[in-house]
Amino acid sequence: MTIPRPTTDQITEAAGRQGYHLTADEVGAFQRMAAATLDSYDRIDALYDTTVTVPEVDRPVGKAAPEDDPHGAWAATTVIPPTGRGPLDGKTIAIKDNVSVAGLPLMNGSYSLEGFVAQEDATVVTRLLAAGGTIVGKSVCEDLCLSGASFTSKPAPVTNPWDPTRSAGGSSSGSAVLLATGRVDIAIGCDQGGSIRMPSAWSGVVGHKPTHTLVPYTGAFPIERTIDHIGPMARSVTDVAVTLGVIAGRDGLDPRQLDGHAPQDYVGSLGLGVEGLRIGLLREGFGIPGVSDPGVDETVRQAVEALREAGATVGEVSVPWHRDVALDLWNVIATDGATYQMLNGSGYGLNVDGYYDPAIMEYFGRQRFEQADRLADTVRSLAVTGEYTLRTTGGAVYARARRLVPYLIDAYDRALTTYDVLVLPTIPFLPAPLVDPSAEPEEYAGKALDMVGNTAPFDISGHPATSVPAGLSDGLPVGMMIVAPRFDDALGLRVAAAWERIRGEFPSPLTAPAHA
Repeated sequence: MTIPRPTTDQITEAAGRQGYHLTADEVGAFQRMAAATLDSYDRIDALYDTTVTVPEVDRPVGKAAPEDDPHGAWAATTVIPPTGRGPLDGKTIAIKDNVSVAGLPLMNGSYSLEGFVAQEDATVVTRLLAAGGTIVGKSVCEDLCLSGASFTSKPAPVTNPWDPTRSAGGSSSGSAVLLATGRVDIAIGCDQGGSIRMPSAWSGVVGHKPTHTLVPYTGAFPIERTIDHIGPMARSVTDVAVTLGVIAGRDGLDPRQLDGHAPQDYVGSLGLGVEGLRIGLLREGFGIPGVSDPGVDETVRQAVEALREAGATVGEVSVPWHRDVALDLWNVIATDGATYQMLNGSGYGLNVDGYYDPAIMEYFGRQRFEQADRLADTVRSLAVTGEYTLRTTGGAVYARARRLVPYLIDAYDRALTTYDVLVLPTIPFLPAPLVDPSAEPEEYAGKALDMVGNTAPFDISGHPATSVPAGLSDGLPVGMMIVAPRFDDALGLRVAAAWERIRGEFPSPLTAPAHA
């Protein structure tokens, strides 16, 4: 592809955005220098086309969402058979629609990617197929995944299978609903502020946000490298653990994975129970003024009491930064970081080694402007605020936030020296009513992000966190979140499995009495 050479007006405009005031002679000189530099761009494009080979895949063409989709959870359906045999033999899998599956559309819940077709498989997709899994479709997600609710996805909201007037949680909304309604055995979600755990909690399934960097993010559409996570969702802890074992480990392509921690045996310890383990109720995750629902708190406390009766030691631990500081840190990192990398950087940003997807960068980089006014207010609000703060501060507040993150990590780590795991409600209130698309921007964006207070802190700290159904309150699911030391994902899953055995089979929204 030949890049058009800039006109004198375009040079003047670009200079102005950098604060330069050029004379007419300087404009001409800069125009000639830019043209000379762009010769290198053209040569690299030509060399890429003849050197880098993207393997063609022989895949069934993805079909549009089926008519039998009462909750709007399918983005597309297909049948991609496994490429090998393994622990996922016979399992059907849905892939969140911000994760690349070669030959299938990737819309990311947004008009900014409408019409894009992925050229390559994400690493997790390759690993799932090699382990015997069958991919049966893409699941709907929220607009660029910037919502903890399920009403920002395009073209329509995802509704809660327990009560279709309510949110299913986001942004991995379709993945959770397809699991809750029995359409698939396993689903993949991504999590930057709670987007695996929140829909799991509100839809009544299990979701695990792995330790940051444990699972390669390669081929999933990024938001911000320091908070990007990809992980498994299922109806049982066992299926989550098996899937984590398949997708975890370095792939040599994801720059997030510099530490190289080896995966654990996530299945082997599931039957060990909780006898002798120390469980700490995280005080700041309960009783949040003006936010927490007493029924949710009580449901989680009752579950922990049952774990006490099964042999665990239970106490209460305080991490003041969880409520007082963590969400502010996340707000700064998510706003400035996502504006800089995802929006201004066409998803991948620049300046690191590793995998880039030039096709999606080019497509999104163009279409996000062409479709700008059709994007959700969550996206537009973040973009406007982030553009302002980056220009006003030069990114200095982001830098300060990143330097404060180790203090937050240390606060959780100190609590985890007293207790083996921390427990708190995944979301401190019950599934919220869906918000009308015509709502005022403050209500629309506010209701899309007001549930992240307990989940988002662990995206910036990187600790593994599992949401498992604790029970029902007022006929709606309540999620219990179990937080373990970093890279000890197996421990959190062990506690979740112990509770699952005590609790027994969780009801399905298809058979449970209708929510009043």
